[in-house]
Amino acid sequence: MSTEDAPPLVVPRIAGAPPRILIVRAPYYRAVVDGLTEGAVRVLDEAQAVYETADVAGAFELPQAIRLALRGNRRFDGFIALGCVVRGETSHYEHICREAMAGLMQVALTFGIALGSGLLTVETLAQAEARAQATGANKGAEAAAACLRQIDFARRFGAL
Repeated sequence: MSTEDAPPLVVPRIAGAPPRILIVRAPYYRAVVDGLTEGAVRVLDEAQAVYETADVAGAFELPQAIRLALRGNRRFDGFIALGCVVRGETSHYEHICREAMAGLMQVALTFGIALGSGLLTVETLAQAEARAQATGANKGAEAAAACLRQIDFARRFGAL
């Protein structure tokens, strides 16, 4: 399915207090990550969520940053990881993609957090730009919607 064929995004309505979200960004490809962030913020605003953003050095640091935030004294209902890794000429791409994605899943499962992943792993910068546009299938918006759905699920089952 291409980004143009994606189903319309439905922003979940969450009962109770507005959810508190931390958006963790790896802005190596700043224009792409800014586009992802704009999509996520649009969805969070529509859901009346409270959010803040924090930047890290790169995609590899995304799971580490979420784990560090969990150790802090602020309480978040969910997290959104945004970043972009573009394939290059070395195996660096495979290592970073694998470890960053595995790290995000590990922290989500280990600590039972609601997590929306908007970490793009693409062949070309043009592919990333297409997934970060304001119109169409913005993967930041999709990550925010996924995070909100997980928060709603956790609240329904008494996990938050």
